[in-house]
Amino acid sequence: MGISSALNAGVAGLAVNAVKLGTISDNIANSQTYGYKRAEADFSDIVLRQAAGGYSAGGVRAFTFRDVDAESPLVGTQNSTDIAISGRGLLPVTDIGGVNSSASDRSLLLTSTGSFFADDQGFLRTQSGLHLLGWPADINGNVTSPPRDTTIALEPVRINLNQFAASPTSQIQLGVNLPATESEAGAAGTVFDLPIEYFDSLGRSQSLEVTFTPTVPASGASNEWTVEVRDNAGDPTAIIADFTVTFDDSVAGAGSLASVTPGTGLTYDASTGSIAINTALSTIDLQIGRVGESTPLTQLSGSFSPLSVTKDGAPIGNLNSIEIDERGFLQAIYETGFRRTIYQIPVADVPNFNGLAAVGNSAFTITQDSGDFYLWDAGDGPVGLTSGFSLAESTTDIAAELTQLIETQRAYSSNAKIIQTVDEMLQETTDIIR
Repeated sequence: MGISSALNAGVAGLAVNAVKLGTISDNIANSQTYGYKRAEADFSDIVLRQAAGGYSAGGVRAFTFRDVDAESPLVGTQNSTDIAISGRGLLPVTDIGGVNSSASDRSLLLTSTGSFFADDQGFLRTQSGLHLLGWPADINGNVTSPPRDTTIALEPVRINLNQFAASPTSQIQLGVNLPATESEAGAAGTVFDLPIEYFDSLGRSQSLEVTFTPTVPASGASNEWTVEVRDNAGDPTAIIADFTVTFDDSVAGAGSLASVTPGTGLTYDASTGSIAINTALSTIDLQIGRVGESTPLTQLSGSFSPLSVTKDGAPIGNLNSIEIDERGFLQAIYETGFRRTIYQIPVADVPNFNGLAAVGNSAFTITQDSGDFYLWDAGDGPVGLTSGFSLAESTTDIAAELTQLIETQRAYSSNAKIIQTVDEMLQETTDIIR
């Protein structure tokens, strides 16, 4: 039993070291493969029941796995849709077959990084055919609360559905200085006109005409102005909003608002300092400031100065580029400078990363050993942040692999020596019989 078991142990040693050589070869070959997780071969002994006064060698066996839990160093790129995870977690992707499948039939793959580009149908995919998955945002760029333990809400990211976009104006800040001398006795009572551009829901440029009319008193200073707003998108002669403002000319007040009297059908929100006006196509908050505080609308001794009139919104624009922020929000950037969130890319986590099964192209699938996945927002819980303009390098350490290569070669030679020795011993036994 001793000699034959030694022979079997030597053969087992050759086999496991051949397995080890295979993992080392893969690691070295993929040392420049982005997202590659090095393969490991662990050995464990086999123990046989021993008889009294003898010993039977059990040999050795090998277990292989991918060290998916190892974090890869990131390298910067020039492509905004090169995406990696800075820290723990993997990106959800699917194969070409999952693009047109229903959510329940779509295969879920996980990868640590990907150099994504838009294909002829607008889907973000890698050259190897991995399609990025994400939660779609609504028209306002908001992502609802999707389920986290299922892929039912995930969709292949498609960007050609967002080639054009417009952002309607919802807020205008009326940063204007009105000349204090015009509200004093004996003033000419000059009416000042101010055109303000805004954008409707279709991205068209429209215009509001705002007029400021001072109240000229018989004596002293009224510090009072009547503001009227007309909308050129409707009847340009019709007043859609009017209100009266009075300014504080005391040393403490320094030309700030003292009171606001809205016209018929209007409401002044004292907490936000705004008046909601209804244009022909939308509702816009006109920000004039809060009473008693430093406000955008002032009356100081100077000229009529509309220097701080600002607004939100943007006209219709063509899609210029796609970027992802650290929280996983994929944003479409248009030529007008307008940004809109179109998808949120979650980060997947599993209890045992090393239990994932490798399927090629630096992608993995869920197994019983890995445990069930959970989809986190990037940067929440245990997972890391998403990083654009970045790719994860291979976790292979060439120097360490070459060292293991030498060790494996020596171990293989030693096991071959065992077989040679057993052969010589059996030959000696045969010679004795002769």
